Amino acid sequence: MSHKRINQLLPADMPAIVEFHKNGNEAVISFKGAWITRNLGQVDRAIYEIEQKNGFSAATLDLSAVDRFDTAGAWLVERLRFSLEKTGKTVTLQGNPEKWDALFKAVKDSASSVRIEPAKRGSYLTAFFETIGKSVYQFLGDFLKIMHILGAMIVGASSPRAGANKIRFVAIFHQIDRLGVGAIPIVVLISTIMGAIIAQQGAFQLRNWGAEIYVASLSGILVLREIGVLLAAIMVAGRSGSAITAELGSMKMREEIDAMRVMGLDPISVLVFPRVVALTISMVLLTVISNIAGLVGAIFVGWAYSGIAPTAFLRLLHEAVTIQDYLAGLIKAPFMAMVIGILAAAEGMSVGGSAESLGRRVTSSVVKSIFLVIVIDGLFAVFYAAINF
Repeated sequence: MSHKRINQLLPADMPAIVEFHKNGNEAVISFKGAWITRNLGQVDRAIYEIEQKNGFSAATLDLSAVDRFDTAGAWLVERLRFSLEKTGKTVTLQGNPEKWDALFKAVKDSASSVRIEPAKRGSYLTAFFETIGKSVYQFLGDFLKIMHILGAMIVGASSPRAGANKIRFVAIFHQIDRLGVGAIPIVVLISTIMGAIIAQQGAFQLRNWGAEIYVASLSGILVLREIGVLLAAIMVAGRSGSAITAELGSMKMREEIDAMRVMGLDPISVLVFPRVVALTISMVLLTVISNIAGLVGAIFVGWAYSGIAPTAFLRLLHEAVTIQDYLAGLIKAPFMAMVIGILAAAEGMSVGGSAESLGRRVTSSVVKSIFLVIVIDGLFAVFYAAINF
């Protein structure tokens, strides 16, 4: 017999209905229609409102008018009974055939331990502090994940069982090519443009005081101490950090990481360690390239906009910039790279089984990495000022 013919023979499902009648100290709650899974969304709110009612000490749950019943319907009725009994009311169940006893027995434990309430809309002030609390709690979880991966990397690399093959140099050089060399064009482009903008704006403002010649000092110190490493880190976070999260997240979705554990391989040592080491090495080299590109852009604008010849610009730059200015930016690079790499790996390892989860984690990786990079830059600025560096 075809499915169409079978559906024609089945009676149409009545909607699920719940009615509440109060008579003095007693209440009668009548259930009608088909109490099956696809109908229960219609009555969940009504059940919740009945649970909140007061002014009666006894209740009768009448199931005599129920046409159809399944596990979900039994769970909702049992949840109502448990909620009423919890407030000290006497609850009686009537009109239920013996064939439904097995359903009530199956859902009894879960109905007494799970509480589902409709979402309540609070005030904007409550929502504001709730958002702050969730952010702080999430920050703690992210911090613990980062520390776990960092500790696993250190233990994996220094384990006496690891042997010489634990540090996979081939994988590290491969990741340097992917994460570092591939990022050179975009880093050079952005750094050159930013160096040119800094020089043009500096020359425009200094011209009012007749000090346009100092644009070389301004551009050199700003690019070497701050802009070069910061731009390189932001580009790496957006390009390479997101790639690490996407790769590890895809492997997590396809259960390849679980398969590695089954084979006795440590995913942190095999997947995360080479990427973080490669990112740290690449970040230092990209910072040097970013500094050079930023200075080239400043030299070009100084020549075209202010009439400062490149040789004169370089001579002024040599007089204004010291080795401390150069190292001040370069020292930040490894710390920023480690934060980007470890955070990207932590987000990748946290991906669930859906494409939506992967997208959220990649976005979260980029946003958090850029935020932490800027925070680290600010902390280094305060530290350098404290030690007069």
